[in-house]
Amino acid sequence: MFKKSLIAVAAASMLTLTACGGTGSAAGNAGSDKITMGFAQVGAESGWRTANTKSVQESAKKAGIDLKFSDAQQKQENQIKAIRSYIQQKVDVIAFSPVVESGWDTVLKEAKTAKIPVILTDRAVDSTDKTLYKTFLGSDFVEEGKKAGTWLVDESKSATDTVNIVEIQGTTGSAPANDRKEGFEEAIKANPKLKIIASQSGDFTRSGGKQVMEAFLKNNPDIDVVFAHNDDEGLGAIEAIEAAGKVPGKDIKIVTIDAVKDGMTALSNGKINYIVECSPMLGDQLMDLAKKVIAGESVPERVVTEETTFTQEQAKQVLASRPY
Repeated sequence: MFKKSLIAVAAASMLTLTACGGTGSAAGNAGSDKITMGFAQVGAESGWRTANTKSVQESAKKAGIDLKFSDAQQKQENQIKAIRSYIQQKVDVIAFSPVVESGWDTVLKEAKTAKIPVILTDRAVDSTDKTLYKTFLGSDFVEEGKKAGTWLVDESKSATDTVNIVEIQGTTGSAPANDRKEGFEEAIKANPKLKIIASQSGDFTRSGGKQVMEAFLKNNPDIDVVFAHNDDEGLGAIEAIEAAGKVPGKDIKIVTIDAVKDGMTALSNGKINYIVECSPMLGDQLMDLAKKVIAGESVPERVVTEETTFTQEQAKQVLASRPY
């Protein structure tokens, strides 16, 4: 079963990616029956993250990998502490989803010195030394932002007045927050009537989205669109909009990113207008990459997950079968 999935991943990578990173050498572990992975998760800040954690844990069990798991509670210092603990425990491979992009070089150099390969999942780091990690598995966040912005450009073609947008950003300094903002802003340049009048971090949480939206509504009476960096923030914004006596999806349009079940339910009910998918189901790909790295095989330096977008009608069609 493993060989089949490994071949499938390798074939898919060859079709979609042309650049390959260095091989790295963990050949001493190649013959081991049990791979030990240290996984440092961001936290449990959203429905997406909960689904991502479940995917990693279930895939590790299925792949026969001994998973040592830690929850950083959205604090970089906790992740660094966990990674150093994994180095001390001499795990075979370390995987983590960085809380923020910057500040990882020192601990990654420690892992490299210990000859423990590192795989980035979901989020990237901004290190210029690409030898500090073997591969990065995750979404193209800039593209996600572009998809959200492109939908709004099309949706606003007939607008005669300025379309006032408020943006609820993700965790400050994180790769998805930086990249989704960049992609969205790049896309909406196509329509000069689209204007971001306020932007603030909701930290990828529902409570954060609600608080930020409450402040936006208080300070900006004329809001036409909310762009939330994830579904949970959008769901929090819905609560604030309804509390203010307005109708989400009609009085104020909402576009979000993720496509978790709660978000898709809100989309199906017309409270969200459009969702760009960001799949949390990275576990199987991660375990296959880990096995290749441990075996000393070459892996792509970037593995992009395939994702789509959803309108209200499309959400209705797939909601019942969503696994997360």
